[in-house]
Amino acid sequence: MDFNLSEEQLMIQQAARDFAQNELLPEVIERDRDQKFPTEQVKKMGEMGLLGMMVDPQYGGAGMDSVSYVLAMEEIAKIDASAAVVMSVNNSLVCAGLEKFASEEQKVKYLTPLASGKVIGAFALSEPEAGSDATSQKTTAEDKGDYYLLNGIKNWITNGGTASYYIVIAQTDPEKKHKGINAFIVERGWEGFEIGVKEDKLGIRGSDTHSLIFNNVKVPKENRIGEDGFGFNFAMAVLNGGRIGIASQALGIASGAYELALKYAKTRKAFKTEIINHQAIAFKLADMATQITAARMLCFKAAVEKDAGKDISESGAMAKLYASQVAMDTTIEAVQIHGGYGYVKEYHVERMMRDAKITQIYEGTSEIQKIVISRSIAK
Repeated sequence: MDFNLSEEQLMIQQAARDFAQNELLPEVIERDRDQKFPTEQVKKMGEMGLLGMMVDPQYGGAGMDSVSYVLAMEEIAKIDASAAVVMSVNNSLVCAGLEKFASEEQKVKYLTPLASGKVIGAFALSEPEAGSDATSQKTTAEDKGDYYLLNGIKNWITNGGTASYYIVIAQTDPEKKHKGINAFIVERGWEGFEIGVKEDKLGIRGSDTHSLIFNNVKVPKENRIGEDGFGFNFAMAVLNGGRIGIASQALGIASGAYELALKYAKTRKAFKTEIINHQAIAFKLADMATQITAARMLCFKAAVEKDAGKDISESGAMAKLYASQVAMDTTIEAVQIHGGYGYVKEYHVERMMRDAKITQIYEGTSEIQKIVISRSIAK
């Protein structure tokens, strides 16, 4: 691997860093407290090309590489993990899946506004009884000839209340099990489509997470993605790439907490010297720095392999598994280094600790990542 970032990649990293500091940092505590979606900030992210980073410019994207995506995601997540997950879902789960698998007509109609940031999208896979076991879809899409009739409930949908377009996974032929699952593009406002109650979450409280209810929603046949029965494979392929986004989000949460802890340790005095001079604190920071660097390398590895067209099921799972654990460990230690100040909202690290936990759960729990990795190495 070439560890030297290109001039363009460094510019993207700096632009994301400046945006996070100038646009996301102000009122980030208030947005977390009030569960307020960063509407204006997300609009500006779209204008910067951050919501369709890797999409071909002919479809409104920025045409960047995956390493640039990792760099930008880390900088955004350092400051506001809620804004970062909006960015991750739109890039990794929605735009990436449409660009790779959608028809030309679907790309023109849906991918272009999504990649250009004019609207945002959502990915609806999880259900009340189908989280890690994605094959157990209860949402149904009954084939009615020139349309499908969609019925069911989806849970924990990021961007659920703000998206314009939704990729919905549903079961068309239960007898075929996972081979009878399809993926559909559903538009906000269609008759029978209702957005449920907003979830009151532990972390990433600035992102909107909703259930979605489908009651006899007519989905045109042309809105099915791929051939009949392709939905499960579509979802798994999209999630493989999506894990790079969540790994990068976890990396950003960890590195943001580390930077705050390091700054605090250099200024806070105890026993007549800065606490960084105490080995107990210095060793914590040494562990944090080492683990964050390792997590970043795993993210880069998965990103490089993705751009090379390689199978990233293993590298993506490793990146997400490790980076999410580093996010939890680092934020816990950042709170500890801050002492009592770490327990109050003003110093940010308590929010980062709450935000970190979800990275071990969504887009495949840590346990699922271990299943993916172990099956890969057993081949």
